[in-house]
Amino acid sequence: MTGRRGRPRFRPDAFQGDAGYGWQKNIAATEERGVTAELARPMNKEHGSGLGTTRYVVERTLSWFPHFRRLRHCYEKTAEHLQAFHELAAALICHKKWIALQT
Repeated sequence: MTGRRGRPRFRPDAFQGDAGYGWQKNIAATEERGVTAELARPMNKEHGSGLGTTRYVVERTLSWFPHFRRLRHCYEKTAEHLQAFHELAAALICHKKWIALQT
């Protein structure tokens, strides 16, 4: 007997999120699945939950998207075309970072 078709399921080691996801219900559901919950608590006003060490990379990279002219002013009539330009921008960003790492 063979297993299920398709790609095997992937379960991350940890799940990070900001205070919008840090409710006890979400933390319990995450840990029930065997995943470490690194969720900030909603009413915790302390700075330094540890999420900024990896989240900064994502936020910084997303801020680069408006630097592409076609994405700054949306000329596209369909969502598919806009999605294609976003994917092209992501590919260019990855290529530039890869070239920078090679030098």
